[in-house]
Amino acid sequence: MSRHVFKMPDLGEGTVTAEVVEWKVKVGDTVKEDQIIAEVMTDKAAVEIPAPVSGTVVSITGQPGDMVAVGSELIVFETSATPASAPVTEAKAASARPAAAVVVAAAPAANSGRVMASPATRRKAHVAGVDLATVPGSGPGGRISAQDLEAVIAGRAGGAARPAARAQKGGVEEIKVIGVRRLIAERMGAAKRNIPHFAYVEEVDVTELESLRQYLNSRQPKGAPSLTYLPFLVTGLVRVLEDFPQCNALYDAERNLILRHRAVHVGVATQTPDGLKVPVVRHAEARSLADLAAEIRRVSEAARSNKATRDELTGSTITVTSLGKLGGIASTPVINAPEVAIIGVNKAVERPVVANGAIAIRRIMNLSSSFDHRFVDGFDAAAMIQALKERLEHPATLFIQD
Repeated sequence: MSRHVFKMPDLGEGTVTAEVVEWKVKVGDTVKEDQIIAEVMTDKAAVEIPAPVSGTVVSITGQPGDMVAVGSELIVFETSATPASAPVTEAKAASARPAAAVVVAAAPAANSGRVMASPATRRKAHVAGVDLATVPGSGPGGRISAQDLEAVIAGRAGGAARPAARAQKGGVEEIKVIGVRRLIAERMGAAKRNIPHFAYVEEVDVTELESLRQYLNSRQPKGAPSLTYLPFLVTGLVRVLEDFPQCNALYDAERNLILRHRAVHVGVATQTPDGLKVPVVRHAEARSLADLAAEIRRVSEAARSNKATRDELTGSTITVTSLGKLGGIASTPVINAPEVAIIGVNKAVERPVVANGAIAIRRIMNLSSSFDHRFVDGFDAAAMIQALKERLEHPATLFIQD
């Protein structure tokens, strides 16, 4: 028997540390080569780490939420005799399988019907008589951790002592901020701390746009997804950004440069079980309305189901965000740094308004936008939203090249 020390691999792009999100194994477990042993998080993506060898877990380093330096000991295995052709050294263990660390893209969706849990958790649930399908998972993609199962078992154990009458609730639940949620917290905090946000809200009459949307949806094949407002909004945004290139830009703080992009890569803020993600629709300027709608659906679903690749979650030049039916009257979206602008879509509702000297019922929707006031002047921001408003209120202009 021998010991194999596996160190935190170099995950690329200048990564010097990675956060432990979840251990898939524990001390004493027997694992096979290439079995996923841990999930870690870098500043770029969640990464699954496979076992470099088959053996028994002797020790692990770091609890969920802990940062482990690249090259530091991560996990130690006890293995059978090591082949002479592959001597186990700490240096080799540190770099033996960096290419095997992959972006979490194959993890099944939380609603796929498959219960995600480690073999050890499954065995413990079987012994305790707990149906894992009834256990809410707190891990990535709804994975059930050992702590999730223990909470359910503890709840059952204490159930007999609970009085039938309604009891007062007490106690405080401590939830460690790790993984995607930690990354969101850091980026949102940095954006609000470093960027002087300028907010602008404009009322848009989308009565004609709604009529066009309903007409196009009526001509969709049976079972096809309905068009939402987003592809129309993105189509209009592409048109107006030609006149306001300063809003389709990134700020490179290290070099103190504004990078104006001719291509429009639209980030679509998407709520997922792991938190807010921003998948990217690339080259929106070259896409038709139907193509935009299909690509928005595709990247949003990929983000929700944890199948989005690293490239699909980076590289946006401007972001749109929508709360759909929960959109409220107005909002103040936080800029997705290093971008300099974000456009928020609020709920469309029918309201009485004055039109052509008479009171009429029109469908009204507010656009809530935020701009980096260091690089986008208030006049230009308002002018851009006004131009977008004009396009949306006269939807035929969305499809006319000026």
